[in-house]
Amino acid sequence: MAGYLSESDFVMVEEGFSTRDLLEELTLGASQATTGKVAAFFVADLGAVVRKHFCFLKYLPRVRPFYAVRCNSSLGVLKVLAELGLGFSCASKAEMELVQHIGVPASKIICANPCKQVAQIKYAAKHGVRLLSFDNEVELAKVVKSHPSAKMVLCIATQDSHSLNHLSLRFGASLKSCRHLLENAKQSHVEVVGVSFHIGSGCPDPQAYAQSIADARLVFQMGAELGHTMNILDLGGGFPGLEGAKVRFEEMASVINSALDLYFPEGCGVDILAELGRYYVTSAFTVAVSIVAKKEVLDQPSREEQTGAAPKSIVYHLDEGVYGVFNSVLFDNTCPTPALQKKPSADQPLYSSSLWGPAVDGCDCVAEGLWLPQLQVGDWLVFDNMGAYTVDTKSLLGGKPFKGSCCLQKKTRTPRVCANLCPAAGRSQTACVWALSSPQQASCEWACFPRESQRGQGDASGEVGEAASWYPLARTLVLALPPHAPPVVFLPCK
Repeated sequence: MAGYLSESDFVMVEEGFSTRDLLEELTLGASQATTGKVAAFFVADLGAVVRKHFCFLKYLPRVRPFYAVRCNSSLGVLKVLAELGLGFSCASKAEMELVQHIGVPASKIICANPCKQVAQIKYAAKHGVRLLSFDNEVELAKVVKSHPSAKMVLCIATQDSHSLNHLSLRFGASLKSCRHLLENAKQSHVEVVGVSFHIGSGCPDPQAYAQSIADARLVFQMGAELGHTMNILDLGGGFPGLEGAKVRFEEMASVINSALDLYFPEGCGVDILAELGRYYVTSAFTVAVSIVAKKEVLDQPSREEQTGAAPKSIVYHLDEGVYGVFNSVLFDNTCPTPALQKKPSADQPLYSSSLWGPAVDGCDCVAEGLWLPQLQVGDWLVFDNMGAYTVDTKSLLGGKPFKGSCCLQKKTRTPRVCANLCPAAGRSQTACVWALSSPQQASCEWACFPRESQRGQGDASGEVGEAASWYPLARTLVLALPPHAPPVVFLPCK
């Protein structure tokens, strides 16, 4: 253990919780313990994150992974990945503060945003973060003034026309401009140590990596000619987080390995990095959302149907929408499909249904054209693969996380959600549980629960009870959450 997980944070729990079993208990517990105040929460299997890491090491053994904090800044995710030895790619001052708060050294942080605020650059200089990226002269001038000892990585543009997100529209220097930028850096006595790129999320063509690696080789040659000692190649992100993606991770890895062998062969002295976000967390998170309102709409019947009952469609309202948890509808053009917590019988009629978020506008449509049985207010819908860019990244209030709590039913030893007063927000918050796993153990279970008698007795700092108040059942950590985001329950490694 690297020391990111404190032994004092853990207590033992019995094993045997699966995602679906826990979801069933939590949805029941959420309604009972909070009297309808809990409308959504996440369940995260951190064992899935650990397994993704081992898969990455297997297929890309030469690449050192850095986690893109902006993708999901849950402390449970960050601490597990830090324990596994990952570095961290930070795009803001808050993200650098967050990972340094849990003990990550500055040497394992890259400030990967090519366009930074001066305050971010000054923070990096003050706290020892020396690896920064840039793609233009203005950014270089800011670094010269505020962080002259920085080691710069030149971000180059890629061919990302087939990607869902075209990052090269905003970031990345063209090959034509790279020599000028390298010359400018040399004249300003700024050390350029490497090249980075990002092909964008959802790219269906793995050859985009091969082309970008070839382009990076050209920039390395330019840098060497100008006297820069370049020894870092950053492959960026874009790796799929879903098992059923158009291009499998293994296929991408094969193309990348071949390109690396050709342009940056083993022993060439170049440290190869990658910035992964969706890859690690997408499939690890499931969100449960309850129906808060519904409306039946009678459709205009056709002539053939006029003799019978008028057909109807149903509009369901949720407390989460496209401006929050379901932002992928806007940004990734997805159509989330829910699983029902209560399985319908075979003879139940299905109705054309749509799901809408809380915003009072015509754009907050989560999904439509769904055929669902008649559902009621308070029923829960479950959505898989919800780990990327869904958990609010503003998980710090003034740079300090607060803790929620979760209680254990003594008879069933089943975790259920209870309300806890959030001192930062001054209103009731749902509690949450982390489940962590050690890669050294073949099987382990993690979760934590304060005694039911201690429920809601947090002090002004957000701490929940003393060590003696916790059931001696498992090792765990309590999750820090912003007051406006759904809570997260973390499941164990299988």
